[in-house]
Amino acid sequence: MNDNVSGTALFDTAIGTCGIAWRAGSVTAVQLPEATAEGTRVRMLKALPPGLPGGEPALCQAGAVPPFVQAAIDGVRALLQGAPRDLREVPLDMTRVSDFHQRVYAIARRIAPGQTRSYGEVAAELGDKGLARAVGQALGQNPFAPIVPCHRVVAANGKPGGFSGGGGALTKLRMLAIEGAAPGGTRSLF
Repeated sequence: MNDNVSGTALFDTAIGTCGIAWRAGSVTAVQLPEATAEGTRVRMLKALPPGLPGGEPALCQAGAVPPFVQAAIDGVRALLQGAPRDLREVPLDMTRVSDFHQRVYAIARRIAPGQTRSYGEVAAELGDKGLARAVGQALGQNPFAPIVPCHRVVAANGKPGGFSGGGGALTKLRMLAIEGAAPGGTRSLF
């Protein structure tokens, strides 16, 4: 299969049906589960830039996607089943991502599974604690969750903070619980 072909696919995970889009050898978007597979498909297609990629996503089957996409799917599945995967090896298409967001995403990608950092800590690493709100906004627009693990960034008080994935903060807490993280020192009920 040619890695330069663009496409989309849906795939099942431990927390529901996710979506993925790719082109030119890199992942363009990942969509966390919505309430239904159809909801995931619709939300992912709305988020894609015009003309990228074509076609309707369907549940992927072995050999139906390029090897780098299959590796990304396998990594996301493993992560969402509790494997300590950081997914830094997955190539991401950052052409439509601002420089600031790229810097935030690079920091988020360095947070190990099972660990969390606060929005303020990420902002401080960027050089200005006053950027905490901008960090939250950047993570809220993350087109690559959970490959860019925005769920690992929480509010300073250990509360989950916002989460733009389907299910909101409950999904964030569920993902952190799967990883064994305890933001604020308290284990999740999930």
